[in-house]
Amino acid sequence: MAPIADKLTKPMALASRVIVTTGPLMMLSRRDLTVNSTQKITLGIIAVYVVVIALLWNIPYVRWVLWPFKMLVIAFHEFGHAFMARCTGGKVESISLDPHEGGVTHMRGGIGALTLPAGYLGSSLIGALLIFCGFNIVASKVASVVLGVCFLLTLWWARRDWLTILTVLLAVGLLVACWFIKHAEPLRYVVLFIGVMSSLYSVWDICDDLILRKINSSDASVFAKRYGGSSQCWGVIWSIISLLFMAAGIISGIAAFHQSNDQQQNDSKHFIPTH
Repeated sequence: MAPIADKLTKPMALASRVIVTTGPLMMLSRRDLTVNSTQKITLGIIAVYVVVIALLWNIPYVRWVLWPFKMLVIAFHEFGHAFMARCTGGKVESISLDPHEGGVTHMRGGIGALTLPAGYLGSSLIGALLIFCGFNIVASKVASVVLGVCFLLTLWWARRDWLTILTVLLAVGLLVACWFIKHAEPLRYVVLFIGVMSSLYSVWDICDDLILRKINSSDASVFAKRYGGSSQCWGVIWSIISLLFMAAGIISGIAAFHQSNDQQQNDSKHFIPTH
């Protein structure tokens, strides 16, 4: 029979090994989430974007300043429907955007339980990924290439819808132009703005449609009719998920990108240089 002292010592030794093992991981987490000066500026810009978008969203006439970007994030919304429809065996017939800030995706088949929320959640996920990439110039370059591919797919599904085609072409033109300015530094702020806009649009559009105006033809109302619950309930759930996506994008950006602005520009010079 082992002595009592040995019985007490072994658990303590095991606990010590656990502390030694997990200690560096905890220190690594703290270090990764330490905010440097460049990241503070990025967080400040995100906060300014949130305030500016919130103001422009509700001020009459001035809100038209956001119209091109609203069209853009609506395109993300519709792309989310289309992409999920294709992933679940459905067929996308067309995508169209409406001048009155609406959009529709005509599709057949697919799994409705996934394709219906994919519009809101897909656009918020895209927004979170763009916010993540907006913390770094090179990552913003990569994001712009991925966006370009998504835009081309949307353009293919848009067919003859002139507003969708015009919105996509202007967005691609803006992204390309930013590549040639100061080693693509402005591209980071454009990607960041589009990301914030896309993340917040999902939340505000759900609240506007389901809580304030209670429109019955929303994705959430169709989802509620098919699978139960209320449209308001599903809208709130999707809004919370969208905010969690946005928070995850910010935290991941802080953890992943610690380079100063000068370091980012130097890295950008060697990644698909434009000068």
